[in-house]
Amino acid sequence: MEPNYFRDVANAKYSKKHDEHIEYGTAGFRTKSNILNHVLYRMGLLAVLRSKAKKGAIGLMITASHNLEPDNGIKLVDPAGEMLEVSWETIATNLANVPDSELASMLIEISTKENIDLSVPATVIIGRDTRISSPILLNAALVGIKTLHGEVTDLGLVTTPQLHYIVVCTNTKGSYGDPTLQGYYLKLTAVFKSIRGNTINNGNYTSTLMLDAANGVGAIAVKELQRHLEGMLDIKLFNDGCGDLNYMCGADFVKVQQALPLNVPSERNVRCVSIDGDADRVVYFYIDKNDKFCLLDGDRIATLVASYFKELLETSGLVLQLGLVQTAYANGGSTDYISNVLKVPVACVQTGVKHLHKKALEFDIGIYFEANGHGTVIFKDTAKEIIKNYTKNKTHSATKKEAATKLRDVIDLINETVGDALSDMLLVETILHAKGWNIIEWQKSYNDLPNKQLKVRVKDRNVITTTNAERYCLTPVGLQNKIDEIVSKYPRGRSFVRPSGTEDIVRVYAECENSSDVDKLAIEVASLVYELADGVGPQPNLS
Repeated sequence: MEPNYFRDVANAKYSKKHDEHIEYGTAGFRTKSNILNHVLYRMGLLAVLRSKAKKGAIGLMITASHNLEPDNGIKLVDPAGEMLEVSWETIATNLANVPDSELASMLIEISTKENIDLSVPATVIIGRDTRISSPILLNAALVGIKTLHGEVTDLGLVTTPQLHYIVVCTNTKGSYGDPTLQGYYLKLTAVFKSIRGNTINNGNYTSTLMLDAANGVGAIAVKELQRHLEGMLDIKLFNDGCGDLNYMCGADFVKVQQALPLNVPSERNVRCVSIDGDADRVVYFYIDKNDKFCLLDGDRIATLVASYFKELLETSGLVLQLGLVQTAYANGGSTDYISNVLKVPVACVQTGVKHLHKKALEFDIGIYFEANGHGTVIFKDTAKEIIKNYTKNKTHSATKKEAATKLRDVIDLINETVGDALSDMLLVETILHAKGWNIIEWQKSYNDLPNKQLKVRVKDRNVITTTNAERYCLTPVGLQNKIDEIVSKYPRGRSFVRPSGTEDIVRVYAECENSSDVDKLAIEVASLVYELADGVGPQPNLS
């Protein structure tokens, strides 16, 4: 180890000024912005070590995604554009919480245990969202990076998926794409325009849509995307940054509240899109002829994508394993449709993008979407090569070759590194255009089961433990048996409970055949959790 490498890491400006424990979860660190200064500084230090350990560029994204303005956070992005390796989540948590006096010794310990060659150069690519606190936190991270002599590429205001994209492009020396924002827009829009051709509208599909950008950084990206699309989509933009970030708008609000976002006009049968604050989630919605709000969430997007890829595979004659990955939150109606109508293999994993992404890698073409609208499609390199070679084979019929060519081209429309609201939106628009569908026809492909989600505050969320992709509750002992008894009273009933990853809350999901019963089912299960898991505060209710 180089002598004195960590000598200057003590920094009074970014010393630890509180004793609150902060934990690195699936979304990185996320909490009130005013307690994050020392965390950002230390993650700058850690990013340099991670870059040296992986011998590649590492990403740092400053965002709290769909949270409201007072919050902020940071997450590290590994060289292939994936989430930080699980073992390093613990390292990040320990480093964020260690006393200032032990900071240098912990960095030495990390370097020793991970066998890090400190002479290897380090590169950190950093980006931020539009929160007021982000520039201050950016400075803290930059100081940390420079303290350990890391090289910095500061992207400024970017969406989270754009940062992931640039990280993987940088580490693949441009083979995945040009590692710039311009390269990102050109890659997505060039293939979108190429696939669509000169036909802007098709059948019942029209190119007009209304987009709620959650008053976040996605609004900036959408405006630039529009410029590159050159009129191929008529996007009417709302919540473009003039209002409060994620307040009564954005994909999370629309999904959870199942309501029209603030400022978006109530126009019947108009296709609407909502993205979240850092543009890694997307959901669709519309107001029907009876003025009813209709949501098309991540489950709907997943089934649409699966049906399209299955059609292309069958038409082309390509033999590749297509699979779809869901979590327990996936609506039972979507799972039935995928399994029994599309006959596409379905896997269920525990909540968290890293779990879905890992499972999707097992398929030649792996589709994963959480119900909240976060997801993407992953292609194995071998599958890409098979598709590419198939399009060059002159013995195939024109119909087969055309389907294979569409499959080859659509790969470049997808940001495989992470869920990307803009990329996913362009994919959905491409599929709807190809099918000639309006949003009503998409909605009619299958029926969702009525569902409800509730939160129960408890003394300690750790009393709830689960297994079987979080669908079965192990403790408290006896809770699952009682949930089963309640569920058995409702046709096509299903309910599960799981602890929050960040706060003392237990999340309750319930669904059943009849909309008149779903609230009762949810309240019964939530009340049971309150009773057996030491609930605190008011009894569960539907407000």
